[in-house]
Amino acid sequence: MGSVNSAVTNKQKVKLKTKKNRKIIQNWQLYIFILPALLYFIIFHYVPMYGIQIAFKDYVPSLGFLGSEWVGLKHFERFFDSYYFWDLLKNTLGISIYELIVGFPLPILLALLLNEAKDGIYKRTVQTVTYAPHFISVVVISGMIIAFLSPTTGIINHIIQFFGLEPIAFMSDPAWFKTVYVLSGVWQSTGWGTIIYLAALSGVDPQQHEAAIVDGASRFQRIIYINIPTLVPTMIILLIMNLGNIMALGFEKILLLQNPLNMESSNVIATFVYQAGLLDAQYSFAAAVGLFNAVINAILLIAVNQIARKTSETSLW
Repeated sequence: MGSVNSAVTNKQKVKLKTKKNRKIIQNWQLYIFILPALLYFIIFHYVPMYGIQIAFKDYVPSLGFLGSEWVGLKHFERFFDSYYFWDLLKNTLGISIYELIVGFPLPILLALLLNEAKDGIYKRTVQTVTYAPHFISVVVISGMIIAFLSPTTGIINHIIQFFGLEPIAFMSDPAWFKTVYVLSGVWQSTGWGTIIYLAALSGVDPQQHEAAIVDGASRFQRIIYINIPTLVPTMIILLIMNLGNIMALGFEKILLLQNPLNMESSNVIATFVYQAGLLDAQYSFAAAVGLFNAVINAILLIAVNQIARKTSETSLW
């Protein structure tokens, strides 16, 4: 009897495999379409992972990966025991959490407001004005920030002085760096971030609003009980991705805004890796710090996804 069941199971597996192969052949155009993206990730994200081994070695370029001496966790211990470890961690988490608290809700709010506005010149103008900063390069944005916040020639300090106050040295005061970084990022990315939420709101069934209006629901009530629940799955997915990247703070703008006077609050793990790896040529040490950062991000992503999966029906996998 057992042999009969196993034979039936094997036949079912063969049929499923044949059916799967037939579907792949029938939809070969779709696989060709995703091939460039697949090759990109393989070549630029997976193949370079071979170099992670230098985090556990005293890498010498002339000796190569295999010829360099294996030192185990030496570079990790050096980083954990260093006097700047907690400062780097505090700055990285401080900026990331600040950015998440301020920047995450604003695209949702803007999308809800734009969704309620009538189509016309006003709505298109607001959309254009809020989307436009996203297309400005980081270098130009950083130059604008430095110019606008200059204590002598900056327009912001001219406005402050107009009201009889003393000018503020925003870029040289460590206490202001996080606020300047986060608010400039919010200005640049909020409008662009609304696109995905507006796309989700476009899927709301108009009959739900019509039924709510018949029942006497106000516009605010319809936003609370119809629009926001529609956005919740999208919000959860984006929140998981943001929390999973909380340690992966981009260093480009920080590096451009950084100077010796604000280093106390602007030096983060990403800029430290750049300094140690590319400028000081401490390849193994920088690789170890970068690997630590990546592992923490991966753990956070998996943990947050599992929590979301248990508490709601929405998750990344």
